[in-house]
Amino acid sequence: MLKKMLCSLSLLLGIAATATAHAEVAPDALVKQISVDVIEAAKADKAIQAGDFGRISALVDSKVMPSVNFEVATRSAVGVQWRSATPEQRGKLQTEFKVLLLRLYSGALQQVKDQKVEITKTLPVAGSTQVVVQTEVRGSGEPIKLDYRLDKFADSSGGAWKIIDVNVGGIWLVQNYRSQFAAELGKGGIDGLINALVERNKAKS
Repeated sequence: MLKKMLCSLSLLLGIAATATAHAEVAPDALVKQISVDVIEAAKADKAIQAGDFGRISALVDSKVMPSVNFEVATRSAVGVQWRSATPEQRGKLQTEFKVLLLRLYSGALQQVKDQKVEITKTLPVAGSTQVVVQTEVRGSGEPIKLDYRLDKFADSSGGAWKIIDVNVGGIWLVQNYRSQFAAELGKGGIDGLINALVERNKAKS
C-alpha cells in the first residue's frame, strides 16, 4: 500500500495548472493536461528517476507551485494555530512542508514507468466553490484511484483553479498531516512544529 501511495504521489506533480491570462482552464482538463506533461518529463529524465532532489525540486517549482495554493494547503495542515503564527513562522512552515512533500515525490518519481491518467468524474463540493476531480492512474498493475480537490482563487484574469489537497487510497494528504502536526503543536507550539519538520527533512537528506 505504501509503495502504491508513493507512486501515486508523483501524480500530485501533474495537477498543477498553468492557466492562461485570457481563458479559464477547466479543472478536469487541467489535471489531464499537466499530468501527462509531468509523467512524460519524469520518464525522459534519468536524473529524476534516480531521485535527484535538485531536478525534482526544479520540476515542482516550474509545474506545481504556480498552480497550487500552497499557503492554503499549509494553513489547513497546521490548523487553528496558523492564526497566531507570525509571518516569519508561516514562511518557515511553508518552506519545510514543501521540502517534506518533495522528499515523498523523490521516491515516487523513481517509480514512474508506464502510467497514464484518466479522468473519471468531476464533482462539485456542496456549499463551496471547490470541486473534486476523480482520476485513475492506469499502468501494468491495478488502477489507483486519486481524487484532487481544487478551488478557484482570484487572479489578474478573474480566477484560476488551484490544487489544495489530494486523496490517495481514501486519505486526504493535507488533512492527514494535520493530525500528525497536531501532536507537535501540542508539545511545542508553532516553533516546535517548525523544528520537528526541519529535523525530519534533515533525516531524509
